[in-house]
Amino acid sequence: MKIADRTFIISGGASGLGLATARDLHAHGAYVSLLDLNGDAGAETVSTLGSRAKFFEVDVSDTDAIAKAIEGTVAWIKETGKEIGGVVAGAGVGLPGMIIDKKNEPLALSSIDFVLNINLRGTLDLIRQALPYMTTNKPDGPDGERGVIIMIASSAAFDGQMGQVAYAASKGAVAALTLPLARDLSRFGIRAITIAPSLFDSNMTKMMSAKVKQSLTNAMEFPKRAGQPEEFARVVRDSVENSMLNGTVIRLDGAMRMPARL
Repeated sequence: MKIADRTFIISGGASGLGLATARDLHAHGAYVSLLDLNGDAGAETVSTLGSRAKFFEVDVSDTDAIAKAIEGTVAWIKETGKEIGGVVAGAGVGLPGMIIDKKNEPLALSSIDFVLNINLRGTLDLIRQALPYMTTNKPDGPDGERGVIIMIASSAAFDGQMGQVAYAASKGAVAALTLPLARDLSRFGIRAITIAPSLFDSNMTKMMSAKVKQSLTNAMEFPKRAGQPEEFARVVRDSVENSMLNGTVIRLDGAMRMPARL
């Protein structure tokens, strides 16, 4: 599928993996609609990328905020004539917590809801609101393709550590919904792919202590380091361009299998 002269909606697009993805797609001729909570970072990114970038301040757990961003993106597309080529659902959070603590207190439901509402509900909400504008695209190429949905899971979807019950549940759900989403969208010529990175340099990993980050690095087989955002962005680009990638979860983890505890 072509990247150039298509619009890509990227949540979490003003930092980390989302920003790297936005820069890479933009460098290959895409128009990028960036959804993020960080207004300053969003404004700075658009200033750097120029006229082929648009920013919307969005909390993906707020369905009305997503709706306004989609409406704004569609209005922008009417000006540019560059239809939606894909959605990259990159907004995500991690909030560790044992399901039962040392005081025999269960994990607060508000903590679970916070993670699920952003990582899972926010992903699905963004996708469902963008799809009506993708299913009506003119079919492109010999396969009649209309677009691609790219989601972000995590190594935690498969081997989450202690204290990651909510996070692993959210990312495991994203991995699990990939195939049924691809099946739902197959009749429209829209693909669905999930990328499951392990330890990558991002805003989330910047909050980790040096000890925790080193323990995770030690669990990497090769290369023995955190992944770089640009390496993630390359997989997103290939997922857009390679039409045979569909209904699958791509592990991008340096053969890492996380231990039960650090």
